[in-house]
Amino acid sequence: MIPVVTPDEMRAIDASASAPVARLIERAGAAVARSAIDLLGGTYGRTVTVLAGSGNNGADGREAATRLRQRGVRVRVLDAASLPDELPQSDLFIDAAYGTGFRPDPSRPWAPPRTDGAPVLAVDIPSGVDGLTGVAVPGALPADRTVTFQALKPGLLFGDGPALAGDVEVVDIGLDTSHIRCHLVERVDACEWWPVRADRAHKWHAALKVVAGSNAMPGAAELCTAAALRAGSGLVSLSAPGCRPSTRSEVVQHPIASSGYSADVLGDIARFGALVIGPGLGRDDGTLQAARCCLTDAPVPVVVDGDAIFAVAQVGDGAGGWLTGRSHPTILTPHDGEFAVLTGDPPGDDRLAAVRAAATRFGSVILVKGPTTVIAAPADAPDEQGSVLIVDHGDRRLATAGSGDVLAGMIGAVLAAGVEPMRAAAAAAWVHAECARSGVGAGLVAGDLIDLLPAAIAGLRHQGVRE
Repeated sequence: MIPVVTPDEMRAIDASASAPVARLIERAGAAVARSAIDLLGGTYGRTVTVLAGSGNNGADGREAATRLRQRGVRVRVLDAASLPDELPQSDLFIDAAYGTGFRPDPSRPWAPPRTDGAPVLAVDIPSGVDGLTGVAVPGALPADRTVTFQALKPGLLFGDGPALAGDVEVVDIGLDTSHIRCHLVERVDACEWWPVRADRAHKWHAALKVVAGSNAMPGAAELCTAAALRAGSGLVSLSAPGCRPSTRSEVVQHPIASSGYSADVLGDIARFGALVIGPGLGRDDGTLQAARCCLTDAPVPVVVDGDAIFAVAQVGDGAGGWLTGRSHPTILTPHDGEFAVLTGDPPGDDRLAAVRAAATRFGSVILVKGPTTVIAAPADAPDEQGSVLIVDHGDRRLATAGSGDVLAGMIGAVLAAGVEPMRAAAAAAWVHAECARSGVGAGLVAGDLIDLLPAAIAGLRHQGVRE
């Protein structure tokens, strides 16, 4: 995992560093110079222009300039506060104008200069991008590569940041981030967390109960249960109100009434490792009340998706305490619209803060889907922040109907195998994204993700982390 540090946290880490500031600047400047030479493809005859601000970001750029001169590169250093209308011709521009402390200010717009197609190397974050949210000013300077120090910054992962940062390189300059509770999930983490079925496992290994589907939306149950089977559940039992929506012969099906079904669903729940409830259930009063009863009484970990999120939201201000009282873990999986229904507001620009607050309020792990998925756990104490895992592996191909139903089934399968909730949600989100990346380009649909799951899981095994 790669630590993710907000600008305020980074300032505190800098202030508490054992090494003097000058030494940290030397290390940062050296890393920028190395990356610049790599982008240039050498030093002979090369010209570099450094746009340097007044803070530490500018100091890093000036240190890089010194080191590049020592290697024979022709270097110009320009003051970011008084740039000319036309920049000199260069083989590379180093953007050290503003660091992670930049905040968009409409009254003082920053107009980045034209680089006429020459590559740009950003120091810590592209100038004009908010280091906390990724929100960029109009015309912010796009980079081909960004060298950032010790940890990723949220602004590189959210909003406009990913599109403007180019390739991101995280460089260790000797700062302590061991206390940080927010991390980006990498392939190696998904490998480590994905469950491996034991040699002597039987069909009840990672057995999953699913309450999903309705006459109006049978496909949600079909996608959720098929994904759970492909993700490793040895047995998937579907309780579908008023219908029999799955065409898969492997799914054990128990049609139930559209209301008052809690006793039917939970009668054999002790045999299952987890419960998924919500995809395609519908929102009539009887259905919502029955979903709440199942969630309240289930003595197993539960994934709450789709219409069951709406059922939770209808409890009102008491929903947080109601979920906190559950005896087993709960994972809520809203998209932005469902998050707004659940909490009263959309996540906003500062997604980390919003999801952390919601996780603590509801006493549950909350996974908020999006271009960059955020998974947050409740805080242990009022003055603390809960742990966060971030998955940025997906892309626009996951923005398709039914994709969330597939993810819910995957999370349920991993959770039923005994994986800790945060890791179960994060590993499933990462593999879910990997399926999209390994699939076709335009035209990917949710059902394709299920067909791609076995190969994606096999790809994890081939990394040599888990056998």
